[in-house]
Amino acid sequence: MRADISGSLTRATIRSPLTPLFLLAALALGFMALMSIPREEEPQISVPLVDVRLQAPGLSATDVVEQVSKPLEEIFKAIPEVEHVYSASQDDGALVTARFEVGTDADDAILRIHEKISANIDRIPPNIPEPQVIGRGINDVPIVTLTLSPQDYTKDVWNDTSLRMIAEELQAELVKIEDIGLSGIVGGRDLEIRVEPDVNALAAYGVSLQTLVQTLRGAANAFPAGISKVDGKAYVLQAGDTIKSPADLERLKIRGSGGRQVYVSDVARVLVTGQDTEQRVWSLEKEAGQWKAAPAVTLALAKRPGANAVVVAEHILQRVEELKGNLIPEGLDVIVTRNYGETANHKANELLFHLGLATISIVILIALMIGRREALVTLIVIPTTILLTMFASYMMGYTINRVSLFALIFSIGILVDDAIVMVENIARHWGMKDGRTRTEAAINAVSEVGNPTIVATLTVICALLPMMFVSGLMGPYMAPIPANASAAMIFSFFVAVIIAPWLMLKIAGQKKITHEHAENGGKLGRFYRKLVTPVIASRRSSWMFLIIVGIVTALSISLFATKTVRVKLLPFDNKAEMQIVLDLPEGAALEDTERSLFALAESIRELEEI
Repeated sequence: MRADISGSLTRATIRSPLTPLFLLAALALGFMALMSIPREEEPQISVPLVDVRLQAPGLSATDVVEQVSKPLEEIFKAIPEVEHVYSASQDDGALVTARFEVGTDADDAILRIHEKISANIDRIPPNIPEPQVIGRGINDVPIVTLTLSPQDYTKDVWNDTSLRMIAEELQAELVKIEDIGLSGIVGGRDLEIRVEPDVNALAAYGVSLQTLVQTLRGAANAFPAGISKVDGKAYVLQAGDTIKSPADLERLKIRGSGGRQVYVSDVARVLVTGQDTEQRVWSLEKEAGQWKAAPAVTLALAKRPGANAVVVAEHILQRVEELKGNLIPEGLDVIVTRNYGETANHKANELLFHLGLATISIVILIALMIGRREALVTLIVIPTTILLTMFASYMMGYTINRVSLFALIFSIGILVDDAIVMVENIARHWGMKDGRTRTEAAINAVSEVGNPTIVATLTVICALLPMMFVSGLMGPYMAPIPANASAAMIFSFFVAVIIAPWLMLKIAGQKKITHEHAENGGKLGRFYRKLVTPVIASRRSSWMFLIIVGIVTALSISLFATKTVRVKLLPFDNKAEMQIVLDLPEGAALEDTERSLFALAESIRELEEI
């Protein structure tokens, strides 16, 4: 028999010393990729958003819309790949957001916005300060959030201002970890020095409010005053910046009426306190059936693009444990309120477990229905193909997520076909006992089914590849399925014609080969004959069978029309958290919002699951 492409590959590798090296290299590359490839819950889709913040002092919201927001919207809409433009205008300022098409490079998007603003700066009123351009993307989403809250016996010691100070120190330490991206703090109030003027005292001392403000502003300024050289050394002189503490501010002199000197403490009260903000954060913990409320501050940490969320999250939590008792004092709880790395790792491990379970199930089925030798070869071939696919996925820039692993689970039933067909046909040829050597019989067996195997492999690839060209958000989301499944099919073919024959030759050794290749087809053949013979015995039975199949198919399809079966792209994600958003009428005070939220918390207090 003349060898085709498949047979030629088998002939070149079945006795080659390079074949086991190829197998070991494939396993090594696969395991390296499995350990290095980032793990995530979902595919990371790049949909760049660029926020442009502008300050418009003295302009009403209506004027901001006409003079600032609308011109910027027109400028941004002229940028290629900008899909949508949004704007929010208010008194003294505006926020304009440009959303780019899926897949646009985030840095390129920011650069285009900068260039367009610079080229059209004449369309913005001259009194408007330079806009602030901020890029937003999928990598800005925090993977770990840490909530700081005092324990019950230290509630009188900690307030939201002191908690924020600890959070800022903790943030400065954690951002030193490798691959940490954007970080931020939610809740708490920044510490500030507040000067509260006494109107009566100002009038009594003859000091105007404007004079007090100018004096304070000048004391806080600093500017270089030259260089002084003394004893061969040069010193940089600095004027101003005389305020080092609140006491220095209190002793600051102001000129009053009649030229007399007045201290700031005579006409104002100096306080060190937290800033006034329009947000408050509380931690509620159920104890003895009652809520225990405590002030809280949350530190949110994101990762850099391409970093492994699992590894970064582990490094963050490890560093937090090291800082407890040192930077993080006793009596202060650090609660992990989000760990994206842990959930991503759990889901990836769960899918890998199901992938291994599917592989073992196939091997057991082959052992029972075909033979133990064929099952052993399949046990090596399937993991080799999967690991090679992992390596290809890593090289293509994909991550381990539920979609990419679904592609492998989906394709495992198809990719095993190549190896089964090759192994079964080799065993059949060996059982013929026609005088050929086992090597020659194996080559002929591969050649016999090689072309149909190639056509079947290409057919599956052609059926999957169109998914690569889906546009919109679903395009990059579903791209791992055709990419990984197609790679798995290609690797399965080469493993089936190179590794499988070599393994068959090594496993079989010199043992006597028997194979049920008679007309009855063995166990499976006899079972199949008993099942099919009544169906094709007569035209009437054949038509009855087709009618039954048609009715069952129609009933199955009707389940979708009647919504008896729910259709969803991915299974529901059972998360142990829920978010409730409370939207009060416009103009509601912060205190009213706080009271409403505490009342809402009280109403759900009796739920055992919380």
